[in-house]
Amino acid sequence: MSDLHLHKHSEHSHSHSGGQDAQRKVGIAALITFTFMFAEVVGGLISGSLALLADAAHMLTDAGSLMLAYVGYALARRPADVNRTFGFSRFKVLASFVNGLLLLLLGIWIIVEAVHRIVEPEPVLSGIMFWVAVIGLLLNLAMLKLLHGGHDHSHDLNMQGALMHVIGDLLGSIAAVAAAIIIYTTGWTLADPLLSILVAVILLAGALPIIRKSAHILLQGTPAGVDLQAISAGVVEALPGVSAVHHIHAWSLTGQDRLITLHVVPKDRGTAMDLIPAVREVLKDRFGIDHATIELDLEPLDECDIHTLSAADHGCDHHGHSHEKHDHSHNTHS
Repeated sequence: MSDLHLHKHSEHSHSHSGGQDAQRKVGIAALITFTFMFAEVVGGLISGSLALLADAAHMLTDAGSLMLAYVGYALARRPADVNRTFGFSRFKVLASFVNGLLLLLLGIWIIVEAVHRIVEPEPVLSGIMFWVAVIGLLLNLAMLKLLHGGHDHSHDLNMQGALMHVIGDLLGSIAAVAAAIIIYTTGWTLADPLLSILVAVILLAGALPIIRKSAHILLQGTPAGVDLQAISAGVVEALPGVSAVHHIHAWSLTGQDRLITLHVVPKDRGTAMDLIPAVREVLKDRFGIDHATIELDLEPLDECDIHTLSAADHGCDHHGHSHEKHDHSHNTHS
């Protein structure tokens, strides 16, 4: 029995061949990023370019972040066990959250350093800066093509985080090329820190949604597009044998799945068990939720239980129970 239970949950952590392909691409990108980082450090130190040094620092964090994403894909394929009944599938979300934070911190560092360069301008050797930036630009374009691969990654936060790092590197290389050209043709060295600030702002704009989305998943927030009120009303409407649905909790492990727990109040105790598969069918067909834990409440409900989703209006605590009493019904757990 316990083995079957673990197997069911492990389905959420299983990664198909697409996950292996994504892992391979991320690993290659990490290796390329880490290798070229040294060239940018040398070029930045010799030329005195903040854009190159900022991009080198970005590449260092990117290499670590891409490796974190690589490990995330690897762990996500590990099966569930008695200590982690959902497996390691959520590690990808954790990796994307950390990557988002790194992008945020990097953007702030670039802005601070750029302001310092604006206050105290330094000479920049535009020739070296230009050629190193061009090589970086070409490599980043190749990595972007490799990672994107023509696939939709809108639901893979781990890949989104990896792509944002590469896009950030690409923008950094473009800024460095542009700054080198401006400095070479006009001698205006402020182009270096000013364009670096522009790249940092773009990084911050990309980091915030990744942090917000991954944090929402880690906090077990209700998945986007899941309306708990609509689910409650829909089950009652579809099944005449159900008098109420309450204590609904919906969440996602990876952002690509939907899980739900709910209590169902049957009108007839004699046919109560028949409601469990019927409720599962409604959840799957109407709401696209195929993983549900359903409890049957066989005791009469008080006002707080019926109005759990708006419990604050009925003097209930945050679990949906009345402050005057706590009714512990005899439930059948699916």
